[in-house]
Amino acid sequence: MDPLHFFLVNVWLCFIGLFLVLYVVLDGFDLGIGVLSLFAGREERREIMMASLGSVWDANESWLVVLGGALFGAFPLAYAIILNALYLPLVTMLFALIFRAVAFEFRVHARNKRGWGLAFGLGSLMAAVCQGFTLGGLIGGVAVENGQFAGGALEWLTPFSAFAALGVVFGYVLLGATYLILKTEGPHQARARKQAWLAFALMLAAAAIVSIWTPLRFPVIAQRWFAAETFYLFAVPPLFALLCSAMLARALIRRQESAPLLWSIGIFLASALGLAASFYPYIVPRAVTAFDAAADNLTLAFMMVGIGLLVPTMLVYNAYQYLVFRGKVSGSYGEG
Repeated sequence: MDPLHFFLVNVWLCFIGLFLVLYVVLDGFDLGIGVLSLFAGREERREIMMASLGSVWDANESWLVVLGGALFGAFPLAYAIILNALYLPLVTMLFALIFRAVAFEFRVHARNKRGWGLAFGLGSLMAAVCQGFTLGGLIGGVAVENGQFAGGALEWLTPFSAFAALGVVFGYVLLGATYLILKTEGPHQARARKQAWLAFALMLAAAAIVSIWTPLRFPVIAQRWFAAETFYLFAVPPLFALLCSAMLARALIRRQESAPLLWSIGIFLASALGLAASFYPYIVPRAVTAFDAAADNLTLAFMMVGIGLLVPTMLVYNAYQYLVFRGKVSGSYGEG
C-alpha cells in the first residue's frame, strides 16, 4: 500500500472520529434535555431547561454538518453506501432536527408555549432514536455487493438496533441531566440529579445487553476482542468505561456539579474508542475498509487545508461560547 495513502486515510479517520465525538457529546446533551423536557411537568421547569440551551444549541449541531461534509469528501464510497443503507433513519433524523429547531425558536414568541415545548421534546426524542438506530444498523452490518448497498430499506430495523437506540437515548438523557446539574440550582438541580441516576442505570442496562449481544452475534468481533495477543488492548475501553461509571456514581453521591458531566462524557469517549478498535480498518463494518472507500491522495490532501483552517476556528468559537455563557441559568432564554 502507498505509504502516503495509508497516512492520509488514517489522518482522515481521526478527523471523522473527532467530528463524530464532538457532535455526540455537544448535541447529545441538548437532545437529552429536549427528551427530559417532555417530563418537565410545570412550564416554569421547562423554561429553565430551555434557557440552559438558548445560547449553545445551534452551534452544537454544526459538527453534524462538518461530519457529513468530511465523510462525503474523504470517503465518498462509504458515504454512498451508508446513506443508501440507512436512508430512512437519517432522513427522519434531519426532519426531526429541523422540527425541534423551529419549535425552539417559535416557542419564544408563541402564546401556546406548551405546544411548542412538546414539539421540541418530540423532535429531540425522534432525532436521538434515529441516531441510535443508525448506530445499531451500522454495527449490525450493511449488505454490500460490488461496492453498492445490496440490502433492503428496513434492514437496519432489528431487535439489536432497537437496544442500541435505547442505549443512545438513555445516554443522551444522562448527558442532559448532568448538564442541568451544572447549569441549575435548588429544586431544579435536585430533580436533575434524580434523573441522572435513572438515566445512568437504564443506559448501563442497555449497554450491557448490546456489549454481550455483539460478540455472540458477530463471531468476527468476538475473535478480535478475545484474541490472546490483543486482549489487553481491547480491555482498555471497557475498563475505562467502568472507571468513568464508578466515578460518575461517586460524583452524584457527593453532589458534585461539574464532575458528573465530565465522567458522563468519559463513558461516551470509552464507547467511541471501543467501537473504533473493534472495526478498524473498516469504515462500513465488515464490508468496506477505509482504504477502499477513501478518495485519492490529492483530494485528501487538499481537504486537509480547508479542515486545518475550519476546525481550529470552530473549536475556539465553541470554547469561547461556553466560557461566555458559563454559570447558572434562570428565567427565560428569550429575555433581553
